[in-house]
Amino acid sequence: MEVIWKDRTKFGRWLDQNEISQIDLEKVTNLSRGTISSICNNENYRPKYSTICKIENGLKKLGKEVDMEKLL
Repeated sequence: MEVIWKDRTKFGRWLDQNEISQIDLEKVTNLSRGTISSICNNENYRPKYSTICKIENGLKKLGKEVDMEKLL
């Protein structure tokens, strides 16, 4: 069976490469599933600065350091 992947943003691909699920990120950031999904799948979505900060802090809790400016 062939797996068909959705188009992903740089950030979505980074999450996949680092084996971080959107659900895990949702839990540690306290952001909605829709927001996380938009950041991972929609190239045109531009999150607010406060959202970017929440994601960076959440990734730190998961033991990952990332410069969000390079991924968005």
